[in-house]
Amino acid sequence: MLQGEHITVRYGSFTVVDDLSFRLEEGQWLMLAGPNGAGKSTLIETIAQGTPYTGSIRWQDEDIRALKAASLAQKIGVLAQKNNVGYAYTVEEVVGLGRYAYKAGLFSGRDDDGKAAVEKALEITGLTELRHASMLTLSGGEMQRVFLAQVFAQNPQVLILDEPANHLDLKYQQHIFSLIQEWLAQPGRAVLSVVHDLSLARRYGTHAILLDHGKTVSQGTISDVMTPDNLKQVYGMDVYAWMRDMLSQWQEPSQPDTGI
Repeated sequence: MLQGEHITVRYGSFTVVDDLSFRLEEGQWLMLAGPNGAGKSTLIETIAQGTPYTGSIRWQDEDIRALKAASLAQKIGVLAQKNNVGYAYTVEEVVGLGRYAYKAGLFSGRDDDGKAAVEKALEITGLTELRHASMLTLSGGEMQRVFLAQVFAQNPQVLILDEPANHLDLKYQQHIFSLIQEWLAQPGRAVLSVVHDLSLARRYGTHAILLDHGKTVSQGTISDVMTPDNLKQVYGMDVYAWMRDMLSQWQEPSQPDTGI
C-alpha cells in the first residue's frame, strides 16, 4: 500500500533520517520505536509531506508528491504529535474538518457520508456529550481524542499516528488502541504509528522498525525486532529486565490471614 525507499531528511548538515526504507502492507500495524531524537516523528512529518526529503514515498505505484492534497487525504490520515487550535471551534466542527477531502471546498460541497462519519467518530471516541464544547476548554486528553475522531471521520485507507496515546489516561489508551485494532481489521487498511510505550508496541503491533539516530537498527515482524539484544543496543539498558521489574510491582496482594 505505502512504500518508502531511501528516505533521507537533513536540516543543514545534520541528518535526521538516514536512508530509511519501509513497506506497509494491508492488515499491518507497523510500529516506529526508538529513543528520543531517533527520527520517528520526522518520518511521520515526511510522509505527511510536511518536510523536504530525498528518496521516494509511493502509494501503490505512484509517488505521493504527484497526488493532489484531497486525493492524498482520502488515502492517508495523519495524527500529528502536536495539534493546536487557536480559535473556539466546537468539538463537532473540528471532527467535521476530517471530511474536507470529500468536499469541493473546505466548508462547502456535497459529502453524503460526512454526517454519519462524524457521528460515528464522536460516538466511538466518547465525545458525543462534548460535541458542542469549545476546543479551548478541553483538557489535553480530550483534545487528543478530538483529533483522533477527526482522523476516523476522514476514513482513509492508512492511518499515520504519532503517539496516539499521548495525554490519554489508561482507560482511553486501552479504548483507543482497541478501536484502531478494530478499524485495522477491515479490508484494505493499514496503520503506521510512533510509540514510546514498548508494551503497547508488543501488544498491538504486527511489524516494527527500530530506529536510532535516524538509522534503521532492525526491521521486520514485531517479535523479530523487539528482542532483548536489539532493545539494549538502542536504549542502552536491559529493557526486558526493567519491564519485568515494573510488572512485578503489580502482583496481586496476598490475602490477610483471618485466623479462620
